[in-house]
Amino acid sequence: MPSFGTVGDGLDNAMMESFWSSMQIELLDRKRWKTRVELSNAMFDYIEIFYNRQRRHSQPDYVSPKDRRDYFGRVQREADVESS
Repeated sequence: MPSFGTVGDGLDNAMMESFWSSMQIELLDRKRWKTRVELSNAMFDYIEIFYNRQRRHSQPDYVSPKDRRDYFGRVQREADVESS
């Protein structure tokens, strides 16, 4: 799929290309599935269980999205307690 805009545009799809590249390397290149349902389930598990919850991402200091969300939730709760 061609890019939606020129380099630097808000329509640039570099983030999505990076995601697909990661999924290709970490999941799709490692196994062959017998059915489309198996592949679909593997992709769902990769995205929802591994990529969104466990995989460490380079942008937010190499922590998983879940750990980062939990950290900011704790910080917010502590700030709420201190301001009460």
